[in-house]
Amino acid sequence: MQKRNLNKLKEISFPLASILVALILGAIIMSAMGYDVGKAYSSLLKGAFGSKNSIAETLIQTTPLIFTALSYAIALRCGLVNLGAEGQLYMGAICGSMVGAHIQGLPPVLHIILVLLCGFIGGALWGLIVAVLKMKFGASELITTIMLNYIALEFVSYCVTNPPFKDMTPGAAPRMPSVVDAVKLPIILPQTRLHFGIILALLAVVVYYIFMWKTTRGYEMRVIGMNPNAGRYSGMNIPVNSLLSMFIAGGFAGLGGTINIIGLQYFLTEGFSNNFGFSGVAVALLGGCHPLGIIVSGILFGALNAGGVKMQLLAKVPSASIYMIQGMIIIFAVSRELFIWFGRTGKSLIPGKSHNATGGTSNG
Repeated sequence: MQKRNLNKLKEISFPLASILVALILGAIIMSAMGYDVGKAYSSLLKGAFGSKNSIAETLIQTTPLIFTALSYAIALRCGLVNLGAEGQLYMGAICGSMVGAHIQGLPPVLHIILVLLCGFIGGALWGLIVAVLKMKFGASELITTIMLNYIALEFVSYCVTNPPFKDMTPGAAPRMPSVVDAVKLPIILPQTRLHFGIILALLAVVVYYIFMWKTTRGYEMRVIGMNPNAGRYSGMNIPVNSLLSMFIAGGFAGLGGTINIIGLQYFLTEGFSNNFGFSGVAVALLGGCHPLGIIVSGILFGALNAGGVKMQLLAKVPSASIYMIQGMIIIFAVSRELFIWFGRTGKSLIPGKSHNATGGTSNG
């Protein structure tokens, strides 16, 4: 029991230490640049939690981050590294936007469900490409996901500037047509922009938990992610599980993009994502790919995004400072995963050496 509690304490302490160290280093850098650190961080807190509207903005930013974090987490649980959530988010947003703008006459609830389904499928198929390339040709998902991000971004750029996808309204900025009123998600906190999407994000976390920890397929994915050889010798179908994990991962990201459209922006523009796909990686890693951890770290990054605006206005600190802090959190979170990976594989951080079974090192 004591060992279990100690392990839980370690799991919690590392993310907290990562955040603390990142904030301290951020303070040192801002101070060296001549900014008032106290005013900067107080403005950050005020912008994130200082009022009903501030809390609403934090949760608005949190919503897509939860979806992209789930996208990374479910792939990682199956041993795949999904760096393509940004592209999957955009592809889902394109599909959802088209259905939300061009189909009319359906009952609102049915129309919203159809939009969400199409957004999920759009992202899921984009993620499935990665798994197919890996299973059939051995292509690294690290490379293919990044390359597909660029393709998705360029496709969005084409859609918002060329017919038949772009908004043909005279004088309209480059964008896709606005979705119809029937599919716009309801506001759940009066006098704010907070929409029903945050509820859908929390439901997605519940689905992730049930699927990964309460189903046979989820168990197989976790076994394969921890030890592919054990999964193979147990008769688990690694290709099928890999394909399914990337399909669901892409679907989660696609939902994040679609919900951001029908809940907040109502039309798709180039660059509508606030780096949600890439930030979702940090959210997942910081939260240990655990359902509760993803929610908490999602709120943290949502607070940094929302509070960063107020920090820029009141303390005159450039918005790049927020990205700097987020970047340092990512570095610390990734460093932990690297040490875990090296420990599992028996490889050493020192080139030419590897860990032996007794915990020492030997020449590779």
